[in-house]
Amino acid sequence: MAKRFGGKFSPDGTGPSEIAVDDRQVDASAGRASALFPPAIIIVATTFSDGPVSLIVGLLSAAALVGAGWLVGEGLRAEAAYNARKVARRPAVPRKMIASALTGIGVACASFAHDASILSALLYGVAALAVHVAAFGLDPMRDKRMEGIDTFQQDRVARVVDEAEAHLNVMKAQIEGLGDRKLEVRVGAFQAAARKMIRTVEEDPRDLTGARKFLGVYLMGAKDATIKFVDIYRRSKNAEARTDYEALLGDLEQNFAARTNKMLLDDKTDMDIEIKVLRDRLDREGVRLK
Repeated sequence: MAKRFGGKFSPDGTGPSEIAVDDRQVDASAGRASALFPPAIIIVATTFSDGPVSLIVGLLSAAALVGAGWLVGEGLRAEAAYNARKVARRPAVPRKMIASALTGIGVACASFAHDASILSALLYGVAALAVHVAAFGLDPMRDKRMEGIDTFQQDRVARVVDEAEAHLNVMKAQIEGLGDRKLEVRVGAFQAAARKMIRTVEEDPRDLTGARKFLGVYLMGAKDATIKFVDIYRRSKNAEARTDYEALLGDLEQNFAARTNKMLLDDKTDMDIEIKVLRDRLDREGVRLK
């Protein structure tokens, strides 16, 4: 787990502080994936005046390369999430392999649009496909499992983690839409606490039943509260709503951290009390849980 240090010259303008940052938020693949977009523009520009057939083939080539660039970026992000987790299911859609195929098709169409023979175009396409696979690799092909834990239990863990990550991603996207650096850091701190619980469950899922209430119900409540807050704050910049939302995040973060430290101790009484406190806190914020 990386840590971000702030100071009086940091973007949020606060004094010295320490905020935990999840390593998976760093997308190191964006630069490599975007390299496929400029060739698409060049292909359209160079076939624009070569007649309708070349133009249509050039447009198909550009569309294939743009699609490949987008898919490989998504595939690399999915692979990073897969690698960061101890228990994970392989991606349902092999994005990187589809991107390799689209790259081959795009290059083949570009070659044909510039008067190459069909055979030459096919050879260029196969070469481009091979280079793409060599550069970006293949998608994970197997589910990641832990020794000593049965398949059914690991599948339950994977489903809970997928649901929890989906809630956290929605929260992150909603807050980023406000363009408020301090709120982004605050939500990031809560997400780090939630992801610490996720990692703990993955390493030893014996208390998954209790953890599901935090990673499912209460993360859903936090997501709903975030959506509600963003809608209010975007329209009115209501300071009271912001204060209440930050207080909610603080309560949730403390309870998630406390439960993570005691999760595997089989202390059901304390857990039920903490869950009741969280439920009451979310109810006061207007988030109704089923």
